[in-house]
This record gives sequence, structure tokens and C-alpha cells, in this order.
Amino acid sequence: MRVDLFDFDLPPERIALRPARPRDSARLLLVAGSGEGPLTDHTVRDLPGLLRAGDVLVFNDTRVIPAQLEGQRGEARIGATLHKRIDLRRWQAFVRNGKRLRTGDAIAFPADVTAIAEERHADGSWTLMFPGDEPVEVLLERAGRMPLPPYIAAKRGTDEADRSDYQTMFAARDGAVAAPTAALHFTPALMEALATAGIGHETLTLHVGAGTFLPVKADDTADHAMHAEWGRIEQATADRLNAARAAGGRVIAVGTTSLRLLESATGEDRVIRAFAGDTSIFITPGYTFRAIDGLMTNFHLPKSTLFMLVSALMGLERMQAAYAHAIAEGYRFYSYGDAGLLLPG
Repeated sequence: MRVDLFDFDLPPERIALRPARPRDSARLLLVAGSGEGPLTDHTVRDLPGLLRAGDVLVFNDTRVIPAQLEGQRGEARIGATLHKRIDLRRWQAFVRNGKRLRTGDAIAFPADVTAIAEERHADGSWTLMFPGDEPVEVLLERAGRMPLPPYIAAKRGTDEADRSDYQTMFAARDGAVAAPTAALHFTPALMEALATAGIGHETLTLHVGAGTFLPVKADDTADHAMHAEWGRIEQATADRLNAARAAGGRVIAVGTTSLRLLESATGEDRVIRAFAGDTSIFITPGYTFRAIDGLMTNFHLPKSTLFMLVSALMGLERMQAAYAHAIAEGYRFYSYGDAGLLLPG
């Protein structure tokens, strides 16, 4: 499909620079059915009344690490955003001013943290090796900043509030360089209300990479190479989700990261299985969903792979109408913005 089919105009003032406070006061647009039904305005706190007893929400429990580093190689300033772990001491990174690097160069970051540029890749990224005995995560806590999305970082600097704001209540497993942002709206009080309404929840892990923000440069979706990310679903989790569906419940992915991993782990028989490894699934209109019955997600960038994904779930015209409604009604967009609940059935 032509990529420009997924374009739309977004006023810059619709981009949220801070999250709603409290988190579950964010607005929620219900998009039910893939036809021309009404679009209804709610808040995230209304979620227990919008779902059914027996439904299961699936959250991503990845934890965002402070993966953005600013350093020096000689007189050259070098910026690095780690985006995929290779092993215990090596990460693949997008590097600003990377043309100034040569294999074997040492980059000096703050707080006595050093990385060696080991290998440049075809896409311009580098493998960085962090020598020493301290875990890389400890080094990043000392020297790194939270990797805010570029559309926020271009408008304001990262500050101490982002250390907690850009982390979900489910964050447990270090490795993401971008938050699974739909889950930012959830609070302990909301989770208690959902449980009281008979709505369950499960967690999986997908370490979100910085590639999620890369623009689609191809003119046709068939020519776009999707980035790979590492994820895991435990067998017990898969079994419980399959049992919930068999009992008539719906599996509702919270965020496109949860959705993509669930779909990667599910066969044509619609059975969710254990999964551990990389996924580079790219979902566009025409895709047949196997694992999920709905999605809660924030509002995405024009011509992005994520707007293509929601268009695959609900239909392109339906999502164009939903986004036009959200813009007209003042919804807040992107990572710190409001959300939509997409229920195609």
C-alpha cells in the first residue's frame, strides 16, 4: 500500500509534552466496530464500564532504561541512544555524529563511563561495548538520560519528572528505550476497579527499541524494513489467555507492543504459545488478527507503522475518522497523550 494513504495533518499544539495528572484522568476515545458507528468520548477511569467481565488486559512489563548518552570522542561531541541489547556488555546504538567515529574509538561519557565503538552497521548504527565489571544498566543509571521521543525532546529538555512519568506501573524488566505508553494511564486504583468488574490482566515482556520512532522512508509499505525487538511470553501466561478466550472473554492488548508480541506468538489456529526471541512483525491493512480482540493505544504519528497497525485492526477510513474527531475535540497525541479503545467486533 502507498505510505501516503496514512498521512494526516496534526496541529503541533496537539502533541502532549507532559502526561495527564492523575494518570487515569486522561481522555479515552471509544472506537467500536469497523463501520460508521458513533465515536464516544470517555476518560480512562471509565474503562471498567467499557469492557466486560471475563475480558483480559495484556500489559508489557518492560522497564525503560536511561539509554540516552552524551559524550566526547576527542573534540567531537557524540550522542548515543541504545536501542537493542546484544549481550551483557554490548548494545546496538543510534549515534549522532557517528561519522566522526572509527572502529576502536573510545567515547567518554559522564560519571567515568566509557564505551568502545566496535562495529558500524549498514543502517549507520554502531555496536558499543562498555568495558568493566559493573552491569551496563548501573552505568546507564549513572550517566544516561531517559530517552524521550524526538517529538517531545525537540520541544523541551528531559528532567527528573520524566524518570517516573515515562515508566508504567508494571515496569519490572530492564531493557526498553521507549515506554509502552498506553499502560502509562493505569493506576493501582484503576486496576482495583477493573478487578472488581471481573476484568483480568496478564503481563508479557517486549523490550521496545528506538526503532519504533524511525520514520517510514519508503513510498510503499512493501519496501519498509521493520526493526526487530526482543520479547517473551511465558507458557503459563499463554495458557491463561487461551483459557479466557475459550470461556468467551476477549484479549485486549494494552499498547501496540503487547499486540505485536501476542500476534507473533500465535499460529493460524489462533492458539497463543510461549515465545522468546526477536520479532519484526509489520502489521498493515489486510492482516488477519489471531491473538487479540481489541486494543487500547495512544494516538500515533502520521505515516507511522503504528497508525498502519490500528488501520489494519479497524479499517483505514474508520481510523481517519477517529483521528479527525480526536483532533477536533482537543485530544492530546503521542506518548504522553490520551488514548483510544479500539474494539472491532
